[in-house]
Amino acid sequence: MKTIRIASALVCAIVVASVQANDAFNPILKAEVTDDVAAPAIPKVIKNDVKQKRNYPMQPPVIPHNTRGYEVNTRVNKCMSCHSRDRVEESQAPMVSVTHFMDRDGNFLAEISPRRYFCNQCHVTQSDVEPVIENTFTDSKHLMKLSNQ
Repeated sequence: MKTIRIASALVCAIVVASVQANDAFNPILKAEVTDDVAAPAIPKVIKNDVKQKRNYPMQPPVIPHNTRGYEVNTRVNKCMSCHSRDRVEESQAPMVSVTHFMDRDGNFLAEISPRRYFCNQCHVTQSDVEPVIENTFTDSKHLMKLSNQ
């Protein structure tokens, strides 16, 4: 058992050293990983409440407003104060999808499924930032057109 631990620690040290040697530049901070660099400013959130285009089927929609300070834990979910079935008429926010009321066996529940309760597992706010690296993403609709040619 002790031999396995030592071997595992040695392998981890070699992997870390290899990664550090090959990836010494941090593209987000635009600096060497060993440099002391001030953290970048928190980017501005796009807050226009305009629905964004989705790039692929079943992509969760992005959040078109700021969620800083929203409390989401096992006792409270601030998102549901606008997006729950009971509040959408007053808030004019879109109701969460019916899939959020299904358990893993496909049964419908009266309340949001625990699997879907923590919104930021899938949904993120849209920030006004430049891409850190070149984006070569191709929309699935474009890929389907290419495959049909």
